[in-house]
Amino acid sequence: MLLIERHLTRQFAESVFAVAVVLLLVTLGALFADLISEIAKGKVPAGLLLSQLGLRSIRFLTLVLPLALFLGLLISISRMYAESEMAVLASVGMGPQRLWKPLLLVSLPIMVVVGLASLWLAPLSASRAKEMIEVANRSFLIAGLEPGRFVELPGKGGVLYVTELTPDGTRFKQLFVQRENEGRVDIITAHEGSLNLIGDTERYLRLKDGFRVEGAIGSRDFRMMRFETNDVRVPDRESGNKGDDLAADSTWALAQSGKPDAIAEVNWRFAMPLFVAILAVFAMPLARSEPRQPQYGLVLFALLVYLVGMILLLLG
Repeated sequence: MLLIERHLTRQFAESVFAVAVVLLLVTLGALFADLISEIAKGKVPAGLLLSQLGLRSIRFLTLVLPLALFLGLLISISRMYAESEMAVLASVGMGPQRLWKPLLLVSLPIMVVVGLASLWLAPLSASRAKEMIEVANRSFLIAGLEPGRFVELPGKGGVLYVTELTPDGTRFKQLFVQRENEGRVDIITAHEGSLNLIGDTERYLRLKDGFRVEGAIGSRDFRMMRFETNDVRVPDRESGNKGDDLAADSTWALAQSGKPDAIAEVNWRFAMPLFVAILAVFAMPLARSEPRQPQYGLVLFALLVYLVGMILLLLG
């Protein structure tokens, strides 16, 4: 490889890397805000914040890396035109076609990474993230419950307190629950109990040997009863949508199913690495500009081209 080709390869790689870092930071910030919202709603336990952030970010690599490659190449090549580097290269017999080799050396690794992420890593990470949430939803750990501390139930469904809790978060001792609904208060105590799951979303407490007091807030009309066994409904967890289920399935399983939605998901996964190649090819002619021409318009134009390409992929 010629020295100038090594220089161009390093220049392209540095530009793409810088853009990728910025885009990844923005993406991680958006994912972090989304996870904080889910934690506040009780859909994700606080202890899974970092693991969920890492697992979910893998899926976005297939969206961030193609844009980072396209923007990085456009900025780097257009800067060469703006600073008359292309004119200098042309004077020594190196035309624009000599840029293709450095461009391919930078684009091919990104194409491979996007292909691996789209076809294998993203479904694997989505499946793992979904599994962790499902395991947490079968226990009180989803509410961040700790023995000896008052904790608000998901969805502001009440206040919960236990003195002992099993490691899996499904069985407890010495429970206290206070719930308010439409001006009435409901207080329950129990010696022991367990959390049970019905279907995919319904959850309830099975309590043993306790008392229940209920009545209108601010009045003296309260009713107390003692029970040997009592089932108490707690806020249901939200089930995942169909798109999330498909995202967690392996590419081979989707291809074998033959369903239209599954085939569409497979086509999307195979299209992403090809989309990287298309953007890399288009970067060369689109970056051509006059010396001293501002480059800010190229960034907006690149975003527009990327959005149009993504829309075409979605429609296809």
